[in-house]
Amino acid sequence: MTTWLIAVFQNGMSHEETLEYTKVMLNSGITLDFSHLNGLVLDKHSTGGVGDKISIILAPLLASCGLYIPMLSGRGLGHTQGTIDKLEAIPGYKTALSLTDFQQIVEKVGVSIMEQTEEICPADRKIYALRDVTNTVASFPLICGSIMSKKIAEGIQGLVLDIKVGNGAFMKTISEAKELGELLKTVGELYGLKVSICLTDMNQPLGNTAGLWCEVLESVECLKGNGPSDLMQVVYHLGKKALEIAGIENLEEKLKSNIKNGKAIKKFEEMIIAHGGETEMLGTPQLHKPKFRKEIFAKEDGFIGEIDTLQLGQAVVQLGGGRIHKNDKIDYSTGILFHKKIGEFIGKGEPILEYFCSNSIKFESGENLLKNIFTIQTQKPNIPPLFY
Repeated sequence: MTTWLIAVFQNGMSHEETLEYTKVMLNSGITLDFSHLNGLVLDKHSTGGVGDKISIILAPLLASCGLYIPMLSGRGLGHTQGTIDKLEAIPGYKTALSLTDFQQIVEKVGVSIMEQTEEICPADRKIYALRDVTNTVASFPLICGSIMSKKIAEGIQGLVLDIKVGNGAFMKTISEAKELGELLKTVGELYGLKVSICLTDMNQPLGNTAGLWCEVLESVECLKGNGPSDLMQVVYHLGKKALEIAGIENLEEKLKSNIKNGKAIKKFEEMIIAHGGETEMLGTPQLHKPKFRKEIFAKEDGFIGEIDTLQLGQAVVQLGGGRIHKNDKIDYSTGILFHKKIGEFIGKGEPILEYFCSNSIKFESGENLLKNIFTIQTQKPNIPPLFY
């Protein structure tokens, strides 16, 4: 299989082969049916980035608006941290459910986020883990087969695809992202899905944190209405696309009011409880408190020019927030807090970022991993747009 993956990675597949590959993955397991529900069944998928905690915020927010969200999510892949790994930082939260339990939670609560089961696309489950350790992640046909087989198997009617573009994404250019978007949309529509494609920026991390428990904490703040502007703009942008597919009016107003009136955070808590999790410690930094923390300071005055987002994601993995080998244990306390983003001024001696984890050996390597992540320049740079 490794030899085959490398061959596909190097040579690509034709359109027909990609469709056939998706179909084989889909038919390797069973598919769900939510057609009896009175409301649109929809999912959102991101191609992965750094600090990308959108699913944790958007899924309960959309469910609070009356949509049904069955979401099968992945673990960390390459330099990105996975939604499932982040949710497992919540005490008691079960990500491995039976399909019956998954369906019941979606019907009762309106939203369930769990990992791919043995029954849904089992071929993809095995190949997904193998792609991570053989460096064959960034291949259009393999990405398409993996994403679309799982999404079609969920029994959804609509799909919002968030394709990340930039130095911290698997797609480095807008033309690559568009090409992937068209491929995913074509495959989705052949299976009767309404697909909305969004291209969003990943030339710097989203929000103020990248890691595990720190991203859950930030997501809770977003659901309470205290989220950073860049992160919330992307949440609302994708949320509007979802509500458009559902034919709901006053889109942004609806999303904002459900955060303001507490319906979104309540829905998130309902989902956690339904998954066997505890909500008492939600939002408290005391849980998974890192044993070691350190700030990195600016060596000169100037504006933040570029951020090596790929290296930043890899640093989180190296510090313990991801797997270098398939069976590695994750340190939920691992993360990075950003004090500055592109275009912001920083004075010499001011902190650029802070990194933290609980493994002393990995912590020692932190400064080396993170010292050249940010460039500082005298002229104010162009700030990359959030949407393309």
